[in-house]
Amino acid sequence: MMSQLSNIRGRFAPSPTGPLHIGSLIAAVASYLDARSNQGEWLVRIEDLDLPRQMPGAADLILRTLEAYGFEWDGEVIYQSQRDHYYQDALHMLATRGLVYPCGCSRKEIADSATHGIDGLVYPGTCRRGLASGKDARAWRIQVDDTPIHFHDAVQGKISQVLSRDIGDFVLKRADGLFAYQLAVVVDDEMQGITHIVRGADLLDSTPRQIFLQQALGYAHPAYLHVPVAANTAGEKLSKQTLAQALDSDNTSHDLWQVLAFLGQEPPAELQTDHHAAIWQWALSHWQPAHIPRQRAIVI
Repeated sequence: MMSQLSNIRGRFAPSPTGPLHIGSLIAAVASYLDARSNQGEWLVRIEDLDLPRQMPGAADLILRTLEAYGFEWDGEVIYQSQRDHYYQDALHMLATRGLVYPCGCSRKEIADSATHGIDGLVYPGTCRRGLASGKDARAWRIQVDDTPIHFHDAVQGKISQVLSRDIGDFVLKRADGLFAYQLAVVVDDEMQGITHIVRGADLLDSTPRQIFLQQALGYAHPAYLHVPVAANTAGEKLSKQTLAQALDSDNTSHDLWQVLAFLGQEPPAELQTDHHAAIWQWALSHWQPAHIPRQRAIVI
């Protein structure tokens, strides 16, 4: 634990679907520097809710890779797969306020009647007034409204969404019984006291949903900073699905230097051959969020 900590608390929350790659490292470095340069805490959370997508051993590999690159986190690592009771309590709280309802729609039924929004299909509200005769509950959704959700992102600027138009009533508990990312991340950020969320811009469109849930649950609102994601030449975000290459712990200095350059920090060329500890020392004293490109994606 660092001494003379500020009240800032950040986190890095990877999903163990595979090894870390350069895109993961960008988000980790940005969140780490944002917290540590302000004498804050930095936590690691393994977001392993989606059990079918997990790669065996990936969580341990992620932690070993972070250590190899010189990251130091505060407190214990928590695992979402062990926290269902907290998510159930939050869902129950929303239910007692009449904000959630069971949904019996199949994907095909939704696709046949939904419009396209900014992040997939907009649920048309079919089950808002109750399940149709013969239908069983498949998922639980939260009822949204047409009040605009506004927030200021430290890199991307002013963001606004009308959830009823852009997203629709979204799922909090899935048909397979798993809790949805949107609910779990909001509960965990509140319970861990996260004050600053720094992550990739691929999650920018999810943020209004999370703010809506924060409001519904009476939670605090963190500050947000969404960095550009690394994309391939086809414009696709680097990920396991797009065959992103796993990080090699023999290249820590080169990779960290590359990430700092990607984030607009202009690290000196000679740092590329220094030990990663020297790169961290330079980065912590020169971190300038205002220099991060105001883009959602950058091709590398």
